[in-house]
Amino acid sequence: MFTELSLLGWEAWVTMATVVAVFLAVVFTRLSADTVFLGGTGLLLVLGILDAKEALAGFSSSGMVTVGVLYVVVSGLQETGGLQWISARVLGTPGSIRKAQLRVILPVLGLSGFLNNTPVVAMFIPVVMQWARRIRKSPSQLLIPLSYASILGGMCTLIGTSTNLVVNGLYQNRYHGQGIGMFEITLIGLPCAALGVAYLLLFGKRLLPDQDSTETSFDDPREYTVEMIIPSGSNLTGKSVSDAGLRRLPGGYLVEIIRTNEIHAPVDPEMKLKENDRLVFAGAVESILELRNHMDLQVADSPQFSLEAPLSERRIVEVVVSTTCPEIGQKIRECNFRKRYNAAILAIARNGRRIEGRIGDVRLKAGDTLLIESHAGFAPRMKDSRDFLLISELQDAVLVEHRRAPVAILILTGMVLAVAFQLTSMLNASVIAAMLMMVLKCSNPNRARKSIEWNVLLVIGAALGLGQALDTTGTAAVLANGLIGLGNSNPHVALALVYLATTVFTEMITNNAAAALIFPIAMNAAEALGVAAEPFVFCIMIGASASFATPIGYQTNLMVFGPGGYRFSDFFRIGLPMNAIIGITAVLLAPLIWPF
Repeated sequence: MFTELSLLGWEAWVTMATVVAVFLAVVFTRLSADTVFLGGTGLLLVLGILDAKEALAGFSSSGMVTVGVLYVVVSGLQETGGLQWISARVLGTPGSIRKAQLRVILPVLGLSGFLNNTPVVAMFIPVVMQWARRIRKSPSQLLIPLSYASILGGMCTLIGTSTNLVVNGLYQNRYHGQGIGMFEITLIGLPCAALGVAYLLLFGKRLLPDQDSTETSFDDPREYTVEMIIPSGSNLTGKSVSDAGLRRLPGGYLVEIIRTNEIHAPVDPEMKLKENDRLVFAGAVESILELRNHMDLQVADSPQFSLEAPLSERRIVEVVVSTTCPEIGQKIRECNFRKRYNAAILAIARNGRRIEGRIGDVRLKAGDTLLIESHAGFAPRMKDSRDFLLISELQDAVLVEHRRAPVAILILTGMVLAVAFQLTSMLNASVIAAMLMMVLKCSNPNRARKSIEWNVLLVIGAALGLGQALDTTGTAAVLANGLIGLGNSNPHVALALVYLATTVFTEMITNNAAAALIFPIAMNAAEALGVAAEPFVFCIMIGASASFATPIGYQTNLMVFGPGGYRFSDFFRIGLPMNAIIGITAVLLAPLIWPF
C-alpha cells in the first residue's frame, strides 16, 4: 500500500488533504456545510484536479434533482393539509419518546424497502417536524431515527436503494448471470434492519440530543386568544380532549370549552367533544396558525372562505388597532371589519394576556393586536392607514386548503405506485407529481419555490464532486486496495475488510461510488482465494448502505442534519455503534447464507 501511495501524483495528495480539511471544517467550525463543501469542490476545480464537467456533474445528478423536485411535491401536501392527514392516521399521539420513534420508524422502514429512501425521507421530514411540535417531542430525537429507518429499509430488497441495483448490474456484467433476486438480499437485510431498530429503540433516547430544532421557537410574549368550533362531520366528535391531541399544543393551551351556554374550565382531558362545541385557546402565533389549519376545526364566527380572494393569494397579518379605528368599541361579531377591510379576524391579544369571555363578545380597544387573514394587497394598501398603528405580514405562514387534500394524496399515491411497479424512474415520477401539484392547484408556485432546501441540494452536489475527485485521481482505489490486501490469506478476514473498506468509503464519498470502487477489488480477492463471490457481493450492498456515523455519508443524513439542529458529533455518537452492529451481523451471516 505504501508503495502505491508513493506513486500517487500531487493531485491525489491535494485531494486527500481537501477531503480531510472539509471533514475537519464541518466538525470543528461553525461554517455551514454547504459553504464548506462548495469551497472544497471549488478549490479542486481552480487547481485543475477537476474539470468543469466533473465538478458540476453532481449538480445535475438524478438523485440530487429528485430531492429538489420532491420538495415541491411535499409543498403541495403541506398546503392542502395532506401532511396533517398522514401524520394523524399514521403517527397518532404516542405517550413516550420510544413509542414516537417506533411510529416513525415502522412506516418509513416499510416504504423504503420498495421506494428510493431519499424521497421517503423528503416526504416525512415536514410531517415529523409538524407532528413533533404537536405532541411536544423534540424533533432531534426523531429525525435521525427517520433517516436510519430509511437506510435500514433500503437494505431489505433489491430495489430498496440504487446502490443495490448498481452492485447487481456489476455482478451481472462480470459473471454474465441473471443477477440477484428481488428478495434474496432480504435474507441478510431483514436481520440487520431488526437489530438496527432494536438498537435505536433501546439506546436512542439516551444517545440522541434532546433539543429544539432550528425551526422551533415559541418565545413570543404575546398571548393570542382564538375561538374554534367543531363543525358537522368533524373527526373529533366523540373523542376525548386528550385523544384529539388538543390538550397540549406547541406554544398554546385549551382554556375552556363552551357547550350551549355552559362553560367548562379548566378542561378535563377526558371530556368527550361534541359537534358545535366552542373551544377557546390561548397561545403564540404559531399555535394559532396550527389551529387555523386544523382539518377538523374552524374559526368560530369567521368563515374565511367568504373573503374575496382565493386561498393561495391570502396572507396572515398582525395589526395593532389605533385610537382612530372606526371599529373601536364594537363587538367583534357585530363590527364591519370583514366588509370594510376584506379581512377576517382570527385571534386577538390585549396587553400580552388572554382576554376573558367569548371572542365574538369582545369589544375592540385601541392597542389591541389582531391576527387577521386578508388578501395579498392588504398590508401594502393599509401601510399608511390611520386605522392601524402597525402592520406586519407573517412571511412564512402557510394557509391550508383541506378540500384539495384528497387530490394531493392521490398524486402522492400515484407517484409511489408508479415507482414501486417500475413503470417509470423516481425522477420522472416525482417530476410528474410536482407538475400535477401545480396544475391542479395543490401548490402555489411561489411557496413551492421557497420550500426547496437549497443548502441541502448544494451539499449533495458538492459532495458528489469530491467523490469524483477521489475516484479520478486514483486515491480511492489505492486506499481500498491496501485495506483489502491485508486479508487475502483468509476469506473471513478478507470479507470483513471488504465490508470495512466499503462502509468507510461510504462515509467519505457517495454510496454508489464506494460500491463501484470496492466491487472489482473484492471480486479479485474472492477469485484469488477460490471462494464464492456472493458473500462479498451482499456485504458490499449492506456496507454501502450502512452509513450512520456521519451526516455527509448518506443523502438522508444530510437532509435531516439542518432541520434537526444536529451537530456532527450527534451522528458519530449514535451512528458508530450502529455501524458496528450492522457490520458484525452482515459479516457473520453472509458466509452462513451463501457459503464460501
